[in-house]
Amino acid sequence: MRILDFTNAPMNLSALPQRSVVIDREVEARVKEILSAVREGGDEAVTTLTRQLDCRFIDSLGLRVNEREIENAYNAVSKKFLKALKIARVNVTRFHQRQMLKSFTVKGKGVWLKQVVHPLQRVGIYIPGGKAAYPSTVLMNALPARIAGVGTIVMTTPCNQEGKISAEVLVAAAECGISELYRIGGAQAIAAFAFGTESIRRVDKITGPGNAYVAAAKQMVYGRVGIDVIAGPTEVVIVADETASPKFIAADLIAQAEHDETATPICITTSPSIVQQVRVELVAQLEKAPRKMIAQRAFDGQGAIILVANLKQAADIVNELSPEHLEVMVKRPGKFAERIRNAGSIFVGEWSTEALGDYVVGTNHTLPTSGTARFSSALSVYDFLRFSNVIEVDKKAFNKLAPHVRVLAEAEGLAGHAESVRVRQEKR
Repeated sequence: MRILDFTNAPMNLSALPQRSVVIDREVEARVKEILSAVREGGDEAVTTLTRQLDCRFIDSLGLRVNEREIENAYNAVSKKFLKALKIARVNVTRFHQRQMLKSFTVKGKGVWLKQVVHPLQRVGIYIPGGKAAYPSTVLMNALPARIAGVGTIVMTTPCNQEGKISAEVLVAAAECGISELYRIGGAQAIAAFAFGTESIRRVDKITGPGNAYVAAAKQMVYGRVGIDVIAGPTEVVIVADETASPKFIAADLIAQAEHDETATPICITTSPSIVQQVRVELVAQLEKAPRKMIAQRAFDGQGAIILVANLKQAADIVNELSPEHLEVMVKRPGKFAERIRNAGSIFVGEWSTEALGDYVVGTNHTLPTSGTARFSSALSVYDFLRFSNVIEVDKKAFNKLAPHVRVLAEAEGLAGHAESVRVRQEKR
């Protein structure tokens, strides 16, 4: 894990690995093949790809998850899990209900302007599998869509070689009211969403994270369907001063690093002693971590502890990095948080660990990565709404506005626009 000292040197963030969603050329080429195959071959292509990449029994099982599998999933999960999931569902619902927007009208003299809010009709959510199961991601994608009023929510998620899907993921889907589920992963799932097949109707928008193949596929189908974001590897930045707990810092860095070898765990501190104490804690805690090898590769590849002269410099670095997650462990955390413009979610104080945001507090954990928090936001109800403008003008208001339209249209060289106004003026 690299140590950077900016206390007596200019801030040079080029010393950190570059964070961006770069699609490998080989991945891109393979994804193009998959998209083309599904577009032309429909269910047969999806089934063939799933048999090759995920499940050798897909022909007998079928693409769609049946009701018996959902019932079995409820029998397989623990009561503690179900209770925790329900608590998370209540909190996520409560927070996102506040985001719901209403149509509005602006009235002038002879002019009526409306913004009409419509929910999307059909949304596809992709829930990743592979290294772990993510029932929480089901909640974070499905509940805002449900609150927005989306007509149909369709879900796909990869299965294992036997065709099984995590019981926890299936229960989470059922708890969110999703009844249309498919055991499909990777680029072929995105293709099915975007183009439709005999069994899977195409959707209006795709949300949910995934691996490089999923990210590439989402990028390529954008325009045919909407997407949320192109998600990169997860990341956390922890800002700490001498009052922070090295044990807490290390634990939270590991919590993010265990996601993936490409995760980015960074600590920024004003305290030289924190630098050393965190290093010691990381060694001790990693020895006991079940996902030690994954976390260690993340620390070796992208991890850093940055020593800064003061908290202003720390805030400048955070705003430049625009991290997905920011934790603030300083004497006056709320004051420091006010300086931050660019971050997906900000966790204020040592008890506000990022894991709370991943699961139960109610905010959405689908966040902008790779510095895109400069211009992107967390997944929300807004992502599942569209807006139409409605314009109604009476004759008197038209005659008042028409001369100005003609002036502006002529200035832009658009004679047809000016003429469409002039012919109406003749009918006074």
